[in-house]
Amino acid sequence: MFKSITSATIHGIEARLINVEVDVSQGLPSFQMVGLLGYEIKEARERVKVALKNAGMPLPPMCINVSLSPADMRKEGALFDLPVAIGILGAMGHFPEESTDDMIIIGELGLNGEVKPVKGVLPIVREAKRQGIKHCILPKENAKEGALVQDISITGVTDINEALAYLSVEKEERNRLIPPLSIDAQTLLDKRQNYIEADFADVNGQSAVKRAAEIAAAGFHHLLIIGPPGSGKTMIAKRIPGILPPLSLKESMEVSSIYSVSGASPSGEVLMRARPFVAPHHTITKQALAGGGKIPAPGMITLAHRGVLFLDELPEFKRETIDILRQPLEDKRVQIARSSGNYIYPADFMLVGAMNPCPCGYYPDVQKCRCSPNEVHRYLSRISGPIMDRIDICVEAAAIQVSELAAGVKEESSEEIRARVMNAREIQQERFAETGLRFNTDMGAKDIRKYCRMGHKEESLLERLFVKLKLTARSYHRILKVARTIADLAGSENIEEQHITEALCYRIADNKYWK
Repeated sequence: MFKSITSATIHGIEARLINVEVDVSQGLPSFQMVGLLGYEIKEARERVKVALKNAGMPLPPMCINVSLSPADMRKEGALFDLPVAIGILGAMGHFPEESTDDMIIIGELGLNGEVKPVKGVLPIVREAKRQGIKHCILPKENAKEGALVQDISITGVTDINEALAYLSVEKEERNRLIPPLSIDAQTLLDKRQNYIEADFADVNGQSAVKRAAEIAAAGFHHLLIIGPPGSGKTMIAKRIPGILPPLSLKESMEVSSIYSVSGASPSGEVLMRARPFVAPHHTITKQALAGGGKIPAPGMITLAHRGVLFLDELPEFKRETIDILRQPLEDKRVQIARSSGNYIYPADFMLVGAMNPCPCGYYPDVQKCRCSPNEVHRYLSRISGPIMDRIDICVEAAAIQVSELAAGVKEESSEEIRARVMNAREIQQERFAETGLRFNTDMGAKDIRKYCRMGHKEESLLERLFVKLKLTARSYHRILKVARTIADLAGSENIEEQHITEALCYRIADNKYWK
């Protein structure tokens, strides 16, 4: 008696379909599972046996062999409990052979037969649809998440008995027994809240830093804010998500898949509707930032995908931890090699850093700064040149004066700033239509030559600056990208001299400290 059930596992943030092959035959009573299994799957034997017993279907004294194929792929997690149990019941003839055709089954079993939720449902259902599968049986608590994928039938079950009853009836009667769930992801995404809790209207002064944040948001550029304690660096950084363009449906599904695999989805939310804002503490390890571990899992870099990774007190992070960012900032992905395979995690995020210019925070104010030149040098050297070279915009936040706090000037709201950002974003959408690019920061050298058009005066200015400031090729290109964004905010088709000079201002601050 043989039965094959289609299930799936997570590899990185992608799903891979797995065949759960079950053979039940006469012989010495045993229960064997093979197929390069992780610890959780090896323990499935005991969970399945006890769950079936407590559900009123004890296993007979027979030889049970379960193989998860392909056998050379490592499988992790407890999501194979339900397909193994269903496979055994199918091999014993508890439901018709064709009941599980064109179907994928995942779920963890409790000892009482309850079907518990699992991680990674969204990418699994998306892969099942891509492979042409028409039906999914999932834990009831995961059904809404799976229903975000259109054109595939989703059935949520609460226990093994409900799953068996569903498979035992004719296909025409199944929808009456457990109605399939369907959710329009676009409608759900459109219901996002427009209310902005952290508003730029609450920030007094710092017009230069606000302008830099606006440019960074419009072009998705990396941003570093340098200034003394209490100058509003963190306050401004936390308000940047409120002026970023909203997530598209494609981006939302990407982000939701990552959070589904990580088990980090907000309580009660099946679809991520706002751009992530991730702010790890400076004591974070390299593995927690980049991802990995014995069982590889996404790190903070990947959780910030399509959103903001905020590193407050940047020099307080270990230098080797900061340098982990080099490759993700350039390639927009993290690649991890393990004996079980290679794992690739997306890492297309906007880096926002905030830092003091020295340990006491007041350099170069000689009246307040208590640090020696060597202390300042050691503090700043924790951020390597290659990292600074990858940051598009570096801006200084001056100390706030009491007159600015007491002036009562009405500041621009995040909604007003976001309106300008969205106009610039629409220009970029039109420019990069059908190219695969989204923001100006995504442009490569070839794209810069095509889209960053300048006159003779602007080209001469850039040539002089390149020689005088001893710019690297990467810095030269980043100045052009920022100038392109400034031109978009101004509604200008071509990059003009004032756009270049403003873009250059955002490279002067880092030259001041890292000279």
